[in-house]
Amino acid sequence: MSKKPGIERKILDTAYKSFLEKGYRHTTMDDIARQLGMSKKTLYNYYPGKLEMLAAAFQNLKTKMSAKVEAVLENRYMGFPLKLKSTLSVIAAHLAPINPRLFEEIKIHAPEVWAELKSYINESAYLRFQKLIEQGKEEGMIMSNVNVNLVVLLYAAAIQSLLDPDFTGQFPNSLRKGLPSATSDAYDQVVSILYNGILTEEARNEFANA
Repeated sequence: MSKKPGIERKILDTAYKSFLEKGYRHTTMDDIARQLGMSKKTLYNYYPGKLEMLAAAFQNLKTKMSAKVEAVLENRYMGFPLKLKSTLSVIAAHLAPINPRLFEEIKIHAPEVWAELKSYINESAYLRFQKLIEQGKEEGMIMSNVNVNLVVLLYAAAIQSLLDPDFTGQFPNSLRKGLPSATSDAYDQVVSILYNGILTEEARNEFANA
């Protein structure tokens, strides 16, 4: 039986939604087949198990993020504040819906998928972000005394705090309990704190209105 791209996309979309809602451990091939209205035999023809399905779903996520961020960075008609805001919006739109518990399950039960995701973020997302911050500094939109690499590392730590439960787990309960309950809220506040501290007044005004 030949694989049909349209069906494959539908399987991945359904599986990914189930992973987000139920987590990795509580998502089963039976659940996904039932939601799709197809036989398990047909489902197994596309993916031999949910681990392979998870890996493909996250590969799809990484591909989408890369394409959208790259399109923003390569847009010659978009000013730096809008590029910054658009880049952050793309990353937030793709990462914020993911419950930290899912990341914890992936880290434990699908370590290869976890390692590939971390590698992608370290080698791709952060390097793209560094390129953007360097552009902002060259254009005078970022204060001259700001160290670009330090900004990227602070941003990386913020992302890690959202992705890796072990990162926040090392801090006292009193600190963790005071964190925003929604990942999207935490991300928004991190971005606001970080960029209000590095942008020039002109860039802050443009960023707010972008």
